[in-house]
Amino acid sequence: MCKIIRNEKITNNPNLRGGRSILWPRPQIGHPSVERAWIYRPEHEWFYSHHPYITFFKGKWMAIWSNGLIGEDYPGQRVLVAKSGDGKTWSEPCPLMTPPLDAIGNETVLYAAGFHEYGGVLAAYVGMHEDGYVNTTVFALTTGDGVTWSAPKNLHVPVVPNHGPEKTASGRLIIAGGVAFPYTDDPAGLQGWTMTGIYRPEILTTKDDPAEWTAVRAKKNWPTTLCEGSFYQTDDGILHMLLRSIGNDGLRLWMWLTESTDNGLTWSAPVETAFSNIDAKFHCGRLPDGRFYIVSNPIEGNRTPLVLSLSRDGYVFNERCILGEEHYEMRDRAGRSKEGEYGYPHTMIHEGYLYVIISRQKEAVEVLRVVLSDF
Repeated sequence: MCKIIRNEKITNNPNLRGGRSILWPRPQIGHPSVERAWIYRPEHEWFYSHHPYITFFKGKWMAIWSNGLIGEDYPGQRVLVAKSGDGKTWSEPCPLMTPPLDAIGNETVLYAAGFHEYGGVLAAYVGMHEDGYVNTTVFALTTGDGVTWSAPKNLHVPVVPNHGPEKTASGRLIIAGGVAFPYTDDPAGLQGWTMTGIYRPEILTTKDDPAEWTAVRAKKNWPTTLCEGSFYQTDDGILHMLLRSIGNDGLRLWMWLTESTDNGLTWSAPVETAFSNIDAKFHCGRLPDGRFYIVSNPIEGNRTPLVLSLSRDGYVFNERCILGEEHYEMRDRAGRSKEGEYGYPHTMIHEGYLYVIISRQKEAVEVLRVVLSDF
């Protein structure tokens, strides 16, 4: 096993008890005024919902998420889309994309993978693989009016995105995957994608999905499996890609880090940070006032509470507040991996508010809204 190197610079100053992160003493952590709205709560079928994303386009809010009949990532999983005029009352969702059949007629698995807007055209991204993690790829569907969508375009990028394309300071787009972080200089994000990341070089054009994450760990002799990145860029131009750690009980309690000093062309060997994270996905960003933020699950528990952590330098996240800690009672507990009070957050900033969309127990989808001036 390789020696664990820790980057102590990136930290949320965790409050530890017995090596486990617990809630910080109050009033170091606060409760801003949070508005909440349900986007989807299943009644009779399609009880799995996860991987949610939100955007604002042509005067309407739009949300997409992965949706399955029972549990996580079974064949037949589709992607739904819903709309709202005010962000509070949402339309009945409808399928954005249904899973195509593979070569022998079996249903594939789809994942919602985020949005990107350019030139008055909105692209929605959908990851796909066949059962057994075969033929992984990304599709893009586009709309100019938010009503009519194009047919899915296969981008031939062998990644299940963790987040949709996000810009660096130069305008380059990067998709944060699990161990691959493809980039393009096409501002529309629809072509020219180049693979890079921390994967095994011999799978350059093969795939980036849960099966590959485990294989990379074995090949690289890492002590833990790394996946589900999210990045931000500090003013010195460095891209900081934080990663989720899964599997190993002790190491799964911390985020890991890989960095790029050449605008995403190459990435450093990953190291453990001092930012606590309980084996869960997170999302990074930057506020209009220049502070960096991470919305995550840093406290031991069932992905609760949901915490907003803030930093003025991109390294020490010593300001924080709770966004959510309420319990959601599942309506159907059947199916694989149905758990997680506040799962897989995605964020956006719009007109003085921070919006956070999350899955609730991998069954329902909710959006939270906080006034930026509250923190």
